[in-house]
Amino acid sequence: MAKPLTDQEKRKQISIRGIVGVENVAELKKGFNRHLHFTLVKDRNVATIRDYYFALAHTVRDHLVGRWIRTQQYYYEKDPKRTYYLSLEFYMGRTLQNTMINLGLQNACDEAIYQLGLDIEELEEMEEDAGLGNGGLGRLAACFLDSMATLGLAAYGYGIRYEYGIFNQKIKDGWQVEEADDWLRHGNPWEKARPEFMLPVHFYGRVESTKTGPRWVDTQVVLAMPYDTPVPGYMNNTVNTMRLWSARAPNDFNLRDFNVGDYIQAVLDRNLAENISRVLYPNDNFFEGKELRLKQEYFVVAASLQDIIRRFKASKLGCRDSVRTSFDSFPEKVAIQLNDTHPALGIPELMRIFLDVEKLPWDKAWEITKKKK
Repeated sequence: MAKPLTDQEKRKQISIRGIVGVENVAELKKGFNRHLHFTLVKDRNVATIRDYYFALAHTVRDHLVGRWIRTQQYYYEKDPKRTYYLSLEFYMGRTLQNTMINLGLQNACDEAIYQLGLDIEELEEMEEDAGLGNGGLGRLAACFLDSMATLGLAAYGYGIRYEYGIFNQKIKDGWQVEEADDWLRHGNPWEKARPEFMLPVHFYGRVESTKTGPRWVDTQVVLAMPYDTPVPGYMNNTVNTMRLWSARAPNDFNLRDFNVGDYIQAVLDRNLAENISRVLYPNDNFFEGKELRLKQEYFVVAASLQDIIRRFKASKLGCRDSVRTSFDSFPEKVAIQLNDTHPALGIPELMRIFLDVEKLPWDKAWEITKKKK
């Protein structure tokens, strides 16, 4: 009798049905041409090198999505302990080459692109570096996500979807000149918006005592819009998720102000909200910069913890409603890792949610929170 597989071995044998063999060069060429025509609406007469990059990226992503969906199904079916990695930055690097390597697609893609008369290295150079990280801290976070996917662990990364990253550096007359790093200007073929999981994050306000307990009132609300990026493991069928939050205003356009000619005021709320996810590490040499950094740090932990608790409650496959009504098993099902001190507000925020939202007693809430450090 064969030796039973361990849970880790089972995770690495996730079956995916209906996926074309990755070694099939002809199918990769068909996928490339299909995306060039139907996704980008171009033909070879007008397509640019960037168009070819997007066609290849979408083709490679086609081989990811089945594994991505099945991985999440597996996690909901088996309900393992999930690891959540909260970081203010993720220095992921370029996704195309890493994905081809991890899926075992590199040689097949190289041959397919060669047969199409293109240079795969030239296409790879078209990918913008994701403006989500700066240095060692962000690279550490990216390596952890990659390693956990390769080990088949049920892991998620949480961060902010920065619109501009830090900056592009140019030298003019011997001096550094900073320009905005508009890394999203051409779009990002690897991310998927999830508006159904948009969450409110509250700022400012005051605490009001009521018969049912304290209430946080008169707040400024910013919506956290999630964008998911797949994180494939190396040569296995595990594809984990990095979820990044983008700040949105609940009412991003005031038609009344616009109609009386106050065009700046008409979009002021939108600009103030979106500033939270505008730039990685805004200058904090003045008060407004310090305040914005603090808002970023609270924004990511407040949205992420709401999402973590939602997933903990909805443990049944395909269910969005709460299944768990008790937090007794929270320490056995949830592990939260804070990358450096930036997400440290997650500790008091988790306590606030347990006390004010979930109505747990202080001692029980504190005992659970201590186990999540």
